[in-house]
Amino acid sequence: MFEIKEELLNEFAILAVEVGVNVQKGQSLLIQAPIEAYKYVRKCVEVAYKKGASKVMVDYVDGERTKLDYIYQNKETLCDIPKWQIEKLKQNIEDGYARLVIIGEDPDLLKGIDKEKVKEARIALLKAKQDYQYYSMNGVGQWAIVAYPNVEWAKKVFPEETADEAMNKLWDAIIKTSRCEIGKTKENWTKHSKEIHDHCDILNKYNFKKLHFKNSLGTDLTVGLVKGHIWSGGSETSTGKFKAEFQANIPTEEVFTMPDRQNIEGRVVTSKPLSYNGNIIQQFSLSFKNGSVVEYDASNNLEVLESILNSDEGSKSLGEVALISHNSPISNSNILFYDTLFDENASCHLALGACYPSTVKGGCEMTKEELLEIGGNDSINHVDFMFGSDDMEIIGETYDGQKIEVFKNGNFVF
Repeated sequence: MFEIKEELLNEFAILAVEVGVNVQKGQSLLIQAPIEAYKYVRKCVEVAYKKGASKVMVDYVDGERTKLDYIYQNKETLCDIPKWQIEKLKQNIEDGYARLVIIGEDPDLLKGIDKEKVKEARIALLKAKQDYQYYSMNGVGQWAIVAYPNVEWAKKVFPEETADEAMNKLWDAIIKTSRCEIGKTKENWTKHSKEIHDHCDILNKYNFKKLHFKNSLGTDLTVGLVKGHIWSGGSETSTGKFKAEFQANIPTEEVFTMPDRQNIEGRVVTSKPLSYNGNIIQQFSLSFKNGSVVEYDASNNLEVLESILNSDEGSKSLGEVALISHNSPISNSNILFYDTLFDENASCHLALGACYPSTVKGGCEMTKEELLEIGGNDSINHVDFMFGSDDMEIIGETYDGQKIEVFKNGNFVF
């Protein structure tokens, strides 16, 4: 029987609310969550109010109901984004809200659904919200993502187990990789965040001009970095109405920065499946020239990959490069989660689409045009995909021509 102990559920809520979004006294909190996570949501609401939140709002997501929309609505109706939905987002931002997203859905939810419908509806929603991307991408407000198991997801990860046993195993994996431990969670994250910050400090001192990635899967890729780039990772501090330290991704192992979208050359081959909009692409490759994808291939769901690349011009280039040692908790678990939040933190990854302005000096004060001018990328998308491996080699080149070994056999050398 699948059962979560009350004490552990409460500790996990503390992790999300106090370490993740770190909601402040007098601040509003919006929680978005699957309906299956309602017990956990109630815990998060209680923790938030006890911490001083002025108001906690909850938006529940029902994956199966969403699936019915895609089956029965026509494309035009799906793409008609209600004005109130955007006004609500605008109002929340003006109020300085914090946002907690609880994920947990069937990775194959939209398998067999008209992919054109899914693509057009997704693009319409992203375009409608694009003017408000800055709130999270620039670190203006606190936000965090955590996970909660559901049966379909658990059975995808552990197909040989019964539903209850699969749920127990997935819950255990979520707790362990999220460094959640009764009475020690905050201490664990303080230590972990410092370790990530230390790696950022070393990389920032090198101030690399570009990175060269190579492994046996076929990746041979050179990624230029924008001048003045900043390596980030671990906790960060919001700059808006409520200035607070927060941890966006739980779990996280990455350090990441801004590529130069015009200076990317070579080929990258994925090492883990990409779960995207209810469809799974098992493996794909991208070839870059002058910073843009010029060739691509996929073992399955090629049309899903095409829909990402063709969303807008920025989707054909990169907005993020992230480094993660192969020797890390998620990687060492040998679990394929079929969810980017976890799988991207088991492997070096790249992101097609928008850059994080906070990963270049002065970026949060730059206009979109200024970011583009220095080599940043603008897009409605930000899609992470994994390409790290146990034999990944990374060489960094400095502006004075020095070549520094960054990764050997899949891990940081420092």
